[in-house]
Amino acid sequence: MNKTVIGPDGQARCRWCDAAPEFLDYHDSEWGYPVGDDTRLFEKLCLESFQSGLSWRTILNKRENFRAAFAGFDHRKIAAFDGADRARLLADAGIVRNKSKIEATINNAQRMCELVDEEGSLAAFIWRFEPSAETLPEPQTVSTSVASVALSKELKKRGWTFLGPTTVFAFMQAMGLINDHAEGCVMRERARQARVDFVPPRN
Repeated sequence: MNKTVIGPDGQARCRWCDAAPEFLDYHDSEWGYPVGDDTRLFEKLCLESFQSGLSWRTILNKRENFRAAFAGFDHRKIAAFDGADRARLLADAGIVRNKSKIEATINNAQRMCELVDEEGSLAAFIWRFEPSAETLPEPQTVSTSVASVALSKELKKRGWTFLGPTTVFAFMQAMGLINDHAEGCVMRERARQARVDFVPPRN
């Protein structure tokens, strides 16, 4: 199956970005580019967790609402959320009102506080799990990997929840730990070059 589609500028892109109008900009400007900022990484872990069982379009369309509801994904602020915050979130129609996922986000913020204290930053911890290029399968052919299983397992060991291997693999695709743009997609080379120029954080 052809994994690309011709975009509005006449250049090939990953076929999935043609599924909804809002996907094109997300695909071109965010997906697959390396990220070293803790807040963005934590936000994406949370949003991927909320996406579980839903479509990414639903989450993407609510992203600004999520940011407002969860204090801009400042993990230390979320870690201090109390019963009133939980009630507020469960009443917020602008986000996904799933009690388990809300509780997981608060729990994971608390676990991130611990992780940052131990590891220096979430980014330094996450980028240790970047797989080598030669171990990666053909783009867009799998939904988990050895690396995503390992990262999911380590997060679970540290008390994080709602982050299974498939969710973590989607996170790794989006945050540039894996360049999963399809062969022939105009953004694949741009993402590759961005990774060449990116210096992974170290603690």
